[in-house]
Amino acid sequence: MKQPKKRRFQLNERQLGYAMVAPSIILIAVIIIWPILLSAWNSLFDYRLNDPSKAERITSLSINLETYADNRYLVYDTMEDVRDTMPGAANTLNNVTSALDEQHETLLKTDEGLADRYEEVNTMLENYQPVNDDDLRLTDIPEAWADGFTATLDEQTAAVQALREDAPEGAVQSLTDLESQLSNTKNAVLEPNFVGVQNYTDYLANGRTWTAMLNTLLFTVVTVGVELAVGMLVALLINRVFIGRGLVRAAVLVPWAIPTAVAAMMWTFLFDGQSGIMAYYMAQLGIIDDPGVLLSTGAGGMFSVMFADIWKTTPYMALLLLAGLQTIPRSMYEAAAVDGANKFQQFFSITLPMIRSAILVAVLFRALDAFRVFDLIYVLTGGGPANSTESISVYAYKLLFEQQNFGAGSALSVIVFLSVALLSTIFIKLIGSDLFSGRLKQ
Repeated sequence: MKQPKKRRFQLNERQLGYAMVAPSIILIAVIIIWPILLSAWNSLFDYRLNDPSKAERITSLSINLETYADNRYLVYDTMEDVRDTMPGAANTLNNVTSALDEQHETLLKTDEGLADRYEEVNTMLENYQPVNDDDLRLTDIPEAWADGFTATLDEQTAAVQALREDAPEGAVQSLTDLESQLSNTKNAVLEPNFVGVQNYTDYLANGRTWTAMLNTLLFTVVTVGVELAVGMLVALLINRVFIGRGLVRAAVLVPWAIPTAVAAMMWTFLFDGQSGIMAYYMAQLGIIDDPGVLLSTGAGGMFSVMFADIWKTTPYMALLLLAGLQTIPRSMYEAAAVDGANKFQQFFSITLPMIRSAILVAVLFRALDAFRVFDLIYVLTGGGPANSTESISVYAYKLLFEQQNFGAGSALSVIVFLSVALLSTIFIKLIGSDLFSGRLKQ
């Protein structure tokens, strides 16, 4: 009997479509979604590098074996120095040694295999090797041992402090070092720093966060509005045929071609109250009362960053609008002129409706870019004076890298991401839905 042919593996049309877009989805997840999820995870901890006890993301009571072994070695080494310079302290030092040894032996018995891990870490330190493996470096410890260890170190530190009262001059430095090393050994015990959504509630209740958000919104609305109006005028100008049009187009694009940090530094000199030529002529024309107000007052600082941004990115807006203008057939204007329409009627009846999609794309791109503004403000004013020009991105940067408070900075970064996502959704749903309607109908 003839066996039926085995059916070959075959995808239907829907499955084939998903298979084709799968690499793009995976790429987006790795490049975009993963860093956001990592920031969201960091924001759930009181995670800061300027505090050794919170330099790790710890969800349970733990000990840092690298810190413990390193400082334990230093404590024993320094005690030998103290013995040499202060023989009368032998009893106290023997008590410190006994107490530390007892705690150490108890620690190694709290977990099977901990002794081997401690020896491995100790050997790596002796060979000047970094301990980068968190699974090797960090281990959970019982709360009872942590309390006893902390109390013991406090007691022995007090005993060492008492020695300093009668210590000879040559032993003072060694005793000071010993106190510091005992304190650092105690810091090897890491308290859980998981705080949940506390970073969000703290910073959403912080007035500085809302000031930064309002500065960002004001900057976005004003700069994008002015750039749209000026960019439209520039696009209409360079869309016309005249002698030297190519030179004008190249000149218009120069500000956009300059790196933002360089442009910000340039405007810092131009707005300077003592030597800035821009500040000088603004004062001469009566635009400002004094050249010094531009970078020394809140209103002057905000005007300065807006002016610099408008100068820098208006060419980008004009370029996008020019692309839209060049898609309009000349015959439409000729027909309108035959019907008696003047230039204003042609602009509002033909030009604006025909480049509506270009306008929406330009406004969307510039609004998202302006909301994330960082380098221009950071270089030009640093967010000052008195945080009056500080955007939400600049505030997040200061928390993340200047204060090294990664938990709070990550929370603000997530807030920026959610704000940008909300802004994009509003544009797409309420304003720019027509951009995609034609594509969806196909």
